[in-house]
Amino acid sequence: MIFKICGLRNKESLLCCEKNNVDFFGMIFYEQSPRNITFNEAETLISTSKKLRIQPVGVFVDHKIKDLKKIISSLALKYIQLHGREGQLYIDEIKKQFDVKIIKKISINKSEDLNIINKFKNIDYLLFDYKPDNNELPGGNAKSFDWNLLKHQKFKLPWFISGGINETNIKNIQNLLNPNGIDLSSGVEVSKGIKSNSKINNLFKKFYDN
Repeated sequence: MIFKICGLRNKESLLCCEKNNVDFFGMIFYEQSPRNITFNEAETLISTSKKLRIQPVGVFVDHKIKDLKKIISSLALKYIQLHGREGQLYIDEIKKQFDVKIIKKISINKSEDLNIINKFKNIDYLLFDYKPDNNELPGGNAKSFDWNLLKHQKFKLPWFISGGINETNIKNIQNLLNPNGIDLSSGVEVSKGIKSNSKINNLFKKFYDN
């Protein structure tokens, strides 16, 4: 199982993730998010991660492509997550210039929402998340969609499940689905944007305990 924790902003959380064998940490470059990271904070985390196994992922929501390119280049990102309504031309523009792996968010509310997957090419991972209302953030809302919508589905690409996952329901994912990865954020926080090392530790203990 691949694990990714999104919305990290400090070294203590990063080291806790490393201790729990988390594969990826997401840095959110989206000013409206309570988990928004500054460029300097991102530089510090990436510098620290170079001595660790965990890999950085830049997370963007309909970012101006010119600014996105600057961030990819300046931070030498190898993974990015597109968590907005970015289309194929946007994706192709990035892939044309950078050797970067792309995680594309797919918002889910009903089974028909899965049809959009066939429209995307040149991406490397799918990430299924709760479909937010117009007045909600694009992600990190501590809400889940109906996971049964993904039951028995087969995808050509490796995929993550996201949205409202915490220590009380993470075992259900194992029992119901067989994702390649699990993406966490609000489920390991004490309040929006504030990660809790004890919650991270407890979640992985629950996950690995028989």
